[in-house]
Amino acid sequence: MIEIQTDSRKIKPGDTFVAVKCEVNDGHQYIEKAIEAGATKVVVEHAKDYGVETIVVEDTRDYLNQYLKEHYNPYIEKMNFIGITGTNGKTTTAMLLHDALNLLGEKTAYIGTVGFYIRKKVCSLPNTTVDTCDMYNLFMQAYEAGCKNIVMEMSSHALENGRCETLEFDYALFTNLTQDHLDEHGTMENYALAKQKLFKRLKSKGTAIINRDDDYFPYFDLKENHTISFGFEPSNYQILSYHMSNTGTDFTYQIEEKEYSVHTLLLGRYNIYNVLGVIAVLHEMQIPNDTIADLISKLKPPVGRMDTILYKSNSIIIDYAHTPDAFANLFHTVKEFQKGNIYVVFGCTGDRDRTKRSIMTNMVAELSNYFIITNDDPHFEDTTQIVNDMIAGLECDHYEICLDRKLAIQKGIDLLKKDDILLILGKGHEEFMIVGKEYIPFNDKKEVLAYLEEL
Repeated sequence: MIEIQTDSRKIKPGDTFVAVKCEVNDGHQYIEKAIEAGATKVVVEHAKDYGVETIVVEDTRDYLNQYLKEHYNPYIEKMNFIGITGTNGKTTTAMLLHDALNLLGEKTAYIGTVGFYIRKKVCSLPNTTVDTCDMYNLFMQAYEAGCKNIVMEMSSHALENGRCETLEFDYALFTNLTQDHLDEHGTMENYALAKQKLFKRLKSKGTAIINRDDDYFPYFDLKENHTISFGFEPSNYQILSYHMSNTGTDFTYQIEEKEYSVHTLLLGRYNIYNVLGVIAVLHEMQIPNDTIADLISKLKPPVGRMDTILYKSNSIIIDYAHTPDAFANLFHTVKEFQKGNIYVVFGCTGDRDRTKRSIMTNMVAELSNYFIITNDDPHFEDTTQIVNDMIAGLECDHYEICLDRKLAIQKGIDLLKKDDILLILGKGHEEFMIVGKEYIPFNDKKEVLAYLEEL
C-alpha cells in the first residue's frame, strides 16, 4: 500500500496527507481529521502550525503527481498499460481483454466499472476510474502480484479532472461516443475532448486503436500518434460479414487483405465492435491469429452485460444499458431472435443527464410490447421528477409505473408466457441502490433468481 493519501478517511498511522483541491472538496478542510487518524506529515498550500511536519507548496496536486511519479512509476512502468474509453462497450472490451490475456498466461489486472480483478475479482470499486491514490494502490497490488498488463476503463470525468496525469499508456482504445454525461460536459464536443485526453497520454511507441465507424473518429485520430482503426468501414481491421444465432455470433474480418473468421459467445452487432477491439490489441501485441481465434471462442460476456436467464421458454436478460445508444443496440440484437413479446423493466439515474430520459422511454415504448418504469439510482433527486422527465410527451398507454424495483421485476416476470423476452435494464452488475447517501443492497439478477425459486 502506498503511504500518501488525499482522503483523510483512508489515513493510516505514519501516512502523509496531501490537501488537494478537487472538483467537490478542498482537502485543507480535512487536515485535522487526517492528523487525528495518524498522519505524521501534511502537504498544504497555506502555512499554519499543524503540530506535525508540514510542507507548503504552491500546488498540492502537482506535488502529489510528482511524488507518485518519483516513488511508484519506476515500478508500474514495468507493466503494459491499456486504457479504454468511450460511452458504451468499455467494460465488455476491457473485461474480454483481461480474460484473454490471462488465458494466454499473461497475468493481467483489470480496473473499471465492475471492480478490480486479477484473473478473479479482488474487490468492488466506487467509480469506473478511482481516485489517484486509490488507483496507485491498485497498481502496486498488481505489480506485487506479478502482473504484466493493466487494462483500465477510463471515464471522461476522471480524464477531465486529471486523475491520470501521472500515467502513460501503451495502448489507448476508443469504442464510441453517444449521448451521456451532458450534465457534466455540457456539449458532445466537450465530452469528446474530455475522452481525447487519453490519446494525448500515449507513450512515444504506443498505439491508438479507434472505431472508424464512429462520427467522433477525427477527435481521436491525432497526428502525433500511431493510429490503427477498426469497423465496418474501410479500416485496418475491417469487418466483412457476420451471422448471429442464439449460440453467439460468427464474423469475418480483414487485416492487410487477409481474411480471418471467429466465433464469439457474445450476441449483437455492437459486440462485434467490442470483440474486434480486443482482437486488434492482441494482434498488435504480436499474438498469432490462430491463437486469437481460439481465445475469442472461449470468452464469456462480463457480469451484467446481456446476462441471460432462461425461464421455461422465455429469456430474462439483465443489462447495464443506460444510454439511448445502448438501448438501441440491445433492442436491435434481441429483435434478431425474438419470437414472442418483449417486455422491459427500467428506470433512469438521478442527478444525471435529464435530456436522455424521454429519449430512452420513447424508444422503449416503440420497441416493446409493454414496459414498467421503476427506480434506478435516484441519488438525491426526487423520483417524481425523474419519472416526469421520462414520460414527458409520451403518447402511449402500454406501460405502468412501479417505483419498487423488486416488485417491478416480479411484475415483469409474471408477464412472461411463451418465447417472450424480459429486459431488465440500467443496473446490470450493480450490488446497491443509491438513495441519497444510502447504499441499499440490491442486485437485479439476485432478485430474479430469488423470485423464480418461489414460482
